[in-house]
Amino acid sequence: MANPFGAITDLPDVLVGHAERIGDGWLTGVTAVIPPPGTIGAVHVGGGGPGTQQTDVLAPGRLPDTVDAVTFAGGSAFGLVAASGVQRWCEEQGRGFEVGPGLVVPIVPAAIVFDLGRGGDPRARPDADMGYEAAAAAVGGSVATGNVGAGTGAVFGLAKLKGGVGTASVRLFGGTVVGALVVANAYGSPLDPATGGLLAAQYVENERIRPRPPEAVVEPPDSTGPSAVTNTTLALVATDARLSRMQAKRVAAAGHAGLARAIRPVHTLVDGDVVFTMSVGQRDPVAAAPNTWAGAEQIGGLVAVESAAADAVTLALVDAILSATGVDTPAGRIESYLERYPSTWPPAD
Repeated sequence: MANPFGAITDLPDVLVGHAERIGDGWLTGVTAVIPPPGTIGAVHVGGGGPGTQQTDVLAPGRLPDTVDAVTFAGGSAFGLVAASGVQRWCEEQGRGFEVGPGLVVPIVPAAIVFDLGRGGDPRARPDADMGYEAAAAAVGGSVATGNVGAGTGAVFGLAKLKGGVGTASVRLFGGTVVGALVVANAYGSPLDPATGGLLAAQYVENERIRPRPPEAVVEPPDSTGPSAVTNTTLALVATDARLSRMQAKRVAAAGHAGLARAIRPVHTLVDGDVVFTMSVGQRDPVAAAPNTWAGAEQIGGLVAVESAAADAVTLALVDAILSATGVDTPAGRIESYLERYPSTWPPAD
């Protein structure tokens, strides 16, 4: 299945794998992103209630500079254990920071979303084996999106809409690629309250894949629905621009602008919004900026990469919303956006 907005795997050697459980009380999963060896990593936390692991090592000036995988999981703080399964897979592949002959320590930062009990059983949550399964399933090419991996139990709380995994990519002047993968599970809503249209639709430049405005506003169904007070949206930005750890952190911070364009409100006290960055290539960032940009040779094209990070995150959120499918849960049905507004997609020719 092609990814209409592009994919994070448009970057060579970036792999994505999912594992999930649905039914018998389960509605959760894990997503693992595996970059090529030598990848520089960084992170920026914007939400008020983050659940993370091994993010301190991604700060500038810390050792090592490289990252071996990033794990996204459901299960709230319990789900952080999934990263140990991804770490085990990386060790088996010989991937990690070498600390002795034949001995490596994989650096696998992780972040979680809150989906506890959305399948009915709050004890049905990701574990290390599910993390290992996601890493072992990681491949390039098309990325599965929607109700998969860490997006399996994701919802938009205020809108009572199903969330999920989405991906996108942006190609810059000179060929630099910036890709993103998101897990959309926000307290806020992606909808314009006046029209029911997507707040982020205006940022889809390609009219052929821009969602149309709904024909009429539809009230969400009467239902106890999912919890609307414990959420989180996660994102990972990857680029083949050669970035330092400090520059990569700036790109992660810029990625939060992509969340703010698509979700309202965002970065709330009950969201643990986190954006990671991976610099996976050796392209000179200078080439990322159009030569018409004032001062491009001084800023090294970093502003162009930052701008593209926000764009890619926004498009990945649109992809997550359009890819999600409705699910029945013990608390009631969680509709997808296209289930509520089927006239918005695909756009008219």
